[in-house]
Order: sequence, then C-alpha cells, then structure tokens
Amino acid sequence: MSPDSFRRLAHIAMREAGLAIADNKSDMVRTRLARRLRHLGLSSYEGYCDLVERPEGAAELGQLISALTTNVSHFFRESHHFDLLATDVAKDLLERAGAGQPTRIWSAGCANGQEPYTIAMVLNGVGLGPENGCKILATDIDPDVISFARTGAYPKQMLGGLSDEHLSRYFHADGSGTFEAKGTLRDAVTFRVLNLLKPWPMTGRFDAVFCRNVVIYFDKDTQSRLWSKFAERIRPGGWLFLGHSERISPCAEAYFAKSSVTAYRRTDVPITVTGKES
Repeated sequence: MSPDSFRRLAHIAMREAGLAIADNKSDMVRTRLARRLRHLGLSSYEGYCDLVERPEGAAELGQLISALTTNVSHFFRESHHFDLLATDVAKDLLERAGAGQPTRIWSAGCANGQEPYTIAMVLNGVGLGPENGCKILATDIDPDVISFARTGAYPKQMLGGLSDEHLSRYFHADGSGTFEAKGTLRDAVTFRVLNLLKPWPMTGRFDAVFCRNVVIYFDKDTQSRLWSKFAERIRPGGWLFLGHSERISPCAEAYFAKSSVTAYRRTDVPITVTGKES
C-alpha cells in the first residue's frame, strides 16, 4: 500500500466515521483490508479508495469502517456495569415504570449483539420487558454485524460470559451447535444500522446509554461532540456507561456526575446552544 493510499484511507475513515488512524498504522490498515481487496477482486489499494469514494461503494464503506475497528464482545462483558444495572439503575427504572414511565435503553456500538441481549436478560430478571414498555435500541455502523445480531443465533464459542442458568433460560440449542435467543430476548431489542457521526433519527430521551469501547477510536474533537450529543439524549438522572479505558472529556463534565470509574449519571445542567446537535 502506497503512502498516498494510506493517507486517502485515513482521511476517509476520519471523514465518514471520525476514526483517528495514526501515521504508524499503515501495516495494520493494509493487513485488515487485504481480505476485502481479495473479496472484491481488486489489485490495488488505490482502486479500493476509488471504490469507497463512489456512490456505488457505500456498502463497502461500511465494510471499511468495520475492518478498521474491532468487533470484540461477549455476554456480561465488564460485569460490574450489569451489577449496577441490576441494582441501582433497576431500582430507578422500576420506580419510573410504576409511575407509568416506559424504559428506554440504547446500546450504541452493539457489535454482534451480546451487549443488548445481556441488558435484556438483566432487565427481564428484575421484571422489565416489552410487556411493561421496556425498549432496547441497539445500533452499530456495520450492517453485517447488525444482521448477525438480529438473528440472535450464536455458535458455542461466542457464548462466553453466560452462566448455565442464563443459557438455559434465554437460549435453546438448535442441534447443530448453535444457540438461538428465545423470543423473550429477541422481542426486547430493536437493531438498527447507525453511524454515530451522522444525524441520529431517534426522538425522545433515554434512561441509559451503553457506549462502551467505541469512542476510543475517535479523535478528541469528535469525542467532545459525542459527549454533548449523548447528554442531550439522556434524561436528567439517566445513565451513561463507557468502556474500561474511556473517560468523559472535561468539556462535558458538567453534564455527567461520576457514579463509578466508567459509569456516569446525567446531571440536570441544560445543554448549551453550542453543544446542541445542529
């Protein structure tokens, strides 16, 4: 891959998805995209750049972004977040549900679906589900992982983190080594393709947002914009969960009070005009 092709790809990744690719990552980019070139029958990275910049390359653009990020997940990953969801957050949500307020949760960057299905299991365990207005939205930029997650079907090697109790209660084996999520889970989650840097079509506010191990791929300016957008979409008293290496930027600290190292509660500080989504 030539230096010019690397710079073009880095520019495309930044422009389309806010991905910050360091100058020393050329070998990583080349390795991760080699399979895409073989799949498409392309002989050069320059030709690949040309493709993803044309309108007919829109689908491949999603593949590019997916290849440059890491769709690593498993059930109950960073379990302390789900302990908090099952206790303090659930208490808050149940009180609101008792007053007729529906529950809205967003899994932003849901990868293969283990995160939103884990959320659904935890909430089901405390009595919150579609039957009483509990809705979980799961989004990702990669249409392939969204299609996979929507099936709710996982090979055994992707079931890491599940206890035997959760496996038997929420999944059934199809006899071929695949375990399929029961309707209890699938009915609780709605999957959508969404690029966080593009306009968000959702209306209303969420009670909790899980955006874990996602913003680490973005540059600081993009992260700052996202914190403000999340603050706008989380109700006062609602929750924001981040990945283990992620922290709220100083510019957004007024909007979020730290509950634990990577869990925050939305304050009642209003979003300024400059922080609003245009």
